[in-house]
Amino acid sequence: MATDEKNLNLSPIESEYDQFGEEVHWLKKFFASLWAQKSALVGLVILVSVVFTAIFAKFLSPMDPSEQALLLNMKPPGFESGGKVYWFGTDHLGRDLLSRVIYGSQVSIIVGVFSVLISGSVGLILGLISGFYGGKIDYLLMRLVDFILSFPFILLALATINVVGPSLTLIIVVISVRMWTAYARVVRGKVLSLKESEFITAAHSIGASNWRILLLHLLPNTLSPVIIIGSLYLGRMIVIEAGLSFLGLGVPPPRPTWGGILSEGRNHIYLAWWIVTFPGIAITITVLGSNMVGDWLRNVLDPRLRARS
Repeated sequence: MATDEKNLNLSPIESEYDQFGEEVHWLKKFFASLWAQKSALVGLVILVSVVFTAIFAKFLSPMDPSEQALLLNMKPPGFESGGKVYWFGTDHLGRDLLSRVIYGSQVSIIVGVFSVLISGSVGLILGLISGFYGGKIDYLLMRLVDFILSFPFILLALATINVVGPSLTLIIVVISVRMWTAYARVVRGKVLSLKESEFITAAHSIGASNWRILLLHLLPNTLSPVIIIGSLYLGRMIVIEAGLSFLGLGVPPPRPTWGGILSEGRNHIYLAWWIVTFPGIAITITVLGSNMVGDWLRNVLDPRLRARS
């Protein structure tokens, strides 16, 4: 009782100070959990390293990734020529494989990040609308989700890319068109469970508009699952992009991509194993790092898992 009276007597400045203290305390717990979970820390270091490599590829790359030297084709890792060291060897056209792997990280990170942002935003908005308004709007949106999920993704990618032509932007759009459905379903379910809550009923009773309730009350409570899905889907987006590039549906040459390097090296796998090995390792490590961070965020942001721990 005394505590309640003390809280009621707090000045606005004291209330803001207490709120700031709670936020600082939450941040401390957040980073403490990161430090305690070593796998998440390793995953974060991996992701930061890959992003750093993608941003500063021009400075980190020892050679031009498109420069050909046919006399030096398929040289093994550590090969030296003309004062240059080819640490990852060369491909069938004599191009430095290390430089191509470094530049290939750009496409993977761009596709992964922008696909997550676009699909997450679309799924979040449509999931909020579907769950809150219900009725015909909910029915139509969920039938659209069912249709997209029932349509084979590879067929959608083949048809779209062959008609329009392969490009980085189109790959992001095609992946986002398919992946927003996962966000929409989760957000819709969250909204359905929240819209009958007491705080939503109270907001309605004081005359709050639907958009105010959506933006100020429901949106903040649906961000956690969206962030969790996005962190777990980042690696999946990178794998999808690599798969499309492997099939020749990705970013067209001469821009290097990890999937494209794998596709080029598959015909020489017995003579030059390193052409497929190093981009394969890059994909594996990046996806592993993404999954580690995603698992940690799920443990931190999911209230059900927090309650068990």
